[in-house]
Amino acid sequence: MVVNIQYQKMKSSESLNKLLLKKLKRVGDKYNWVIKANVLFKQEHDKHGDENICEIELSAPGPRLFAKTRSNNFEKSMAETVDELKKQLEKRQGMFIKH
Repeated sequence: MVVNIQYQKMKSSESLNKLLLKKLKRVGDKYNWVIKANVLFKQEHDKHGDENICEIELSAPGPRLFAKTRSNNFEKSMAETVDELKKQLEKRQGMFIKH
């Protein structure tokens, strides 16, 4: 799986990249039919304080899969986004017909 990571309104982070790649590697190993992941980390100023956003879009057979989560830190946002995508991938895999 090819992973593209972008940062918006913030500096890039090697530790965040490593953690993300580790999580997406597990996803890619389990769902080897996923082709590409586009990841966007961005900061927005929000009156509620939740200003760290992680968006992930996966390219796979069928419609693209997308998840977005806001939280007070990027690690939590990333974990919740990946968990949401795992649910979507599990559902998508159930639709495949085995030959």
